[in-house]
Amino acid sequence: MASDIEGLLRQVGAILDGHFLLTSGRHSPLYVEKFRLLEQPRHTESLCRLIADHFRPQGVQLVAAPTTGGIILGYEVARQLGVRGIFAEKAQEGRRFGRGFRVAPGERTLIVDDVLTTGGSIRDVLKAVRAEGAEPIGVGVLVDRTAGRADFGLPFFACLALELPSYDPAECPLCAKQIALTVT
Repeated sequence: MASDIEGLLRQVGAILDGHFLLTSGRHSPLYVEKFRLLEQPRHTESLCRLIADHFRPQGVQLVAAPTTGGIILGYEVARQLGVRGIFAEKAQEGRRFGRGFRVAPGERTLIVDDVLTTGGSIRDVLKAVRAEGAEPIGVGVLVDRTAGRADFGLPFFACLALELPSYDPAECPLCAKQIALTVT
């Protein structure tokens, strides 16, 4: 299954080789350009089904995602589960729910995101969900760049776990070789 998903991501041009500056500030020789997948509704639907089916038995009442790529995935997972889907936007500190979104105390909430690198966006959404008094019940992602090393203290599911190296810019071997950096 994992090789099929990786093959699909390579086929649609979502896994790229080079020297990339990640959103986290780290550098990597591989980049997952999730929007190459997200522009394909059929493929997006099938991968979101994996997340939805994994968490369906957990009684999900709400799906929350961070902006930007997470919005599409969160919406599709919520649609497949038959629940509301909302998103948290960047704020001065962390993320917050705006646009009139409401989170009910105790609401069983699944957090969905696109590509997990450091987990910062997911932690921010978890904090926003908890601040509203809701109950986070799991985290689902499209691609886990940590190959299973991230721990949110909740059930976790990734459609694809990859061992994709990332480097602090000061220790990046690609920089040392003077390979041009692509800003993502």
